[in-house]
Amino acid sequence: MAALVTPTDPVTVGELGRVHFTGIGGAGMSGIARILLARGVPVSGTDSADSALLAELAALGARVAVGHDAGHLGDADTLVVSSAIRPGNPELVAARQRGLRVLHRSAALAAAMAGRRGAVIAGTHGKTTTTSMLTTILRRAGADPAYVIGGILAETGLGAEDGRGEVFIAEADESDGSFLNLAPQAAVAVVTCVEADHLDNYASLAEIEAAFGGFAARMPPGGTLVLCADDPGCGRLAAAASGLDLRLRRYGCAPDADYRVSGIAVTGMTTALTVTPGPGAALPAGAALPVTIAVPGRHNALNAAAALAAAAELGTSAGAATAGLAAYRGAQRRMEPKGEADGVRVLDSYAHHPTELAADLAAAREVAAGGRVIAVFQPHLFSRTRLFADGFGAALGLADEAVVLDVYPAREDPEPGVTGELVARAVPGGALYLADAAAVPAAAAGLAKPGDLVLTMGAGDVTRLGPLIVDVLRARAGEGG
Repeated sequence: MAALVTPTDPVTVGELGRVHFTGIGGAGMSGIARILLARGVPVSGTDSADSALLAELAALGARVAVGHDAGHLGDADTLVVSSAIRPGNPELVAARQRGLRVLHRSAALAAAMAGRRGAVIAGTHGKTTTTSMLTTILRRAGADPAYVIGGILAETGLGAEDGRGEVFIAEADESDGSFLNLAPQAAVAVVTCVEADHLDNYASLAEIEAAFGGFAARMPPGGTLVLCADDPGCGRLAAAASGLDLRLRRYGCAPDADYRVSGIAVTGMTTALTVTPGPGAALPAGAALPVTIAVPGRHNALNAAAALAAAAELGTSAGAATAGLAAYRGAQRRMEPKGEADGVRVLDSYAHHPTELAADLAAAREVAAGGRVIAVFQPHLFSRTRLFADGFGAALGLADEAVVLDVYPAREDPEPGVTGELVARAVPGGALYLADAAAVPAAAAGLAKPGDLVLTMGAGDVTRLGPLIVDVLRARAGEGG
């Protein structure tokens, strides 16, 4: 089991000096680097592979390199790492030998947030979408927030931006416990749900729930904690936080929610819902608010309600909140359209937990509108595959056809006997297991008929397959490139 991040004493941006990021190409790391560059902090960084993000950061003034080497530290004063960086990384080893300040990326993000009114989005599922929705609301309302999202906001094409407004919106990562570093900055925090996940770091659901309880306990007195009224884990968190000096606000379909959701209706890629504020809400009670979002699914209706509630608790008007949600155009890898050919649509999803697969496949069923749904799933992490193989199989049973790739290893070493075939065997009625990802585009396109929908799913590099599937479909139809 990996070690959880230990909360550290806060630092300020002025204390960081020259900052080097090991793994600067990651979504979270690159976002923090972008914020620091905007504030005039000298930034350097390395990553194991070249990417468009590295080129963007170089254009902003960062010194970047591909490959990890102690010499890349240069004259850095602070090293920033993520939990994906192993203890033997040469840059980390050299930084410790030189006595440099070494910060987890969450501590660097907390430093960037200092002095702003923090809005922190946490939870096992839905963080990126909720953070993106809240960012869109506040941007459209003219609040010019700073934000760091674990994905790319379609509206801006960025995952981070240093706005000049008083609010700093941050997606918080519970996977390694590092979200505890952000809690002291959270004037408003959202927890979308609390479920068993990241069991490579946590021993049990009880330990995960204790971590969320610790997050609430570290929030500043008088802060607002927004919780999903429909989630049992959030219910237990509400009970644990009831004795804290926090304002608890709940959203969801429960009749006693402070922001009550009703009338959810999905039509194609659009979802409509109604949010009715109750007596405890920061909006006028009883005034039903019609909301429309351009992303499908009941789970996204709840994400929209979470974003609306957080925006309201930050002082945004009802009209500005609903208008911002109407303007939301999604985030990359969150039911993102990748193309259409020969009557088949291809979408891409970051879903990598059974609950997420089930939610996105239910949404895909609505989008398909009578057509079949073909799921292309890449398991993420050997430990997660071993622990949740049956759950993944059950979720994939919601598709008409399923193709399962081999495990994307990310930060883990292989485990004997743990492959994508464990998941494929668990799918009711069976699934096609393809260890060779190069064979997937033709196989997926071969299963699809006009009117069907193909959904690529997973937190690894399965996202690259969507356009390739579209290419095969286009060639099949005799369409030009």
